[in-house]
Amino acid sequence: MSEMKRRVFVLCAMLAVAGGSLFAPVHAADPKPVGRVPSPTVKIEKGEKCVEPTDVIRRDHMKFILHQRDETMHRGIRTTKHSLKNCIDCHADPKTNSVLGKDGFCESCHRYAAVSMDCFECHSPAPRKQTGGANTSAAHAPGSAP
Repeated sequence: MSEMKRRVFVLCAMLAVAGGSLFAPVHAADPKPVGRVPSPTVKIEKGEKCVEPTDVIRRDHMKFILHQRDETMHRGIRTTKHSLKNCIDCHADPKTNSVLGKDGFCESCHRYAAVSMDCFECHSPAPRKQTGGANTSAAHAPGSAP
């Protein structure tokens, strides 16, 4: 093998090795790329689709939550389309009954995006329980505001 061919071969081998570490590898059993940060767990446990298109919710969900808070708390207008309660009801994992935890809907996305959330300092991450046709206050942490 000539010196030039050997150098090209070594360079190609180095690029192949570097390419494997620069680009997220794909496992045969899991077609999703595997990177250093685990991908968020995105599940809709109830309903067929979200109240907004996925790209809109990913981009603007905080605007919806803040707008809903302002309408409810400052103006006394209670609607359900963008309410935190409805988000929790649809996205809480039935096994853990929560949107928090390693694979929890909210926590996994916020961890992935490196964004803190303070919703659950006051609000419960669990859906409200239905008992005898009446809503209970199980959706709020003990001693917390609705």
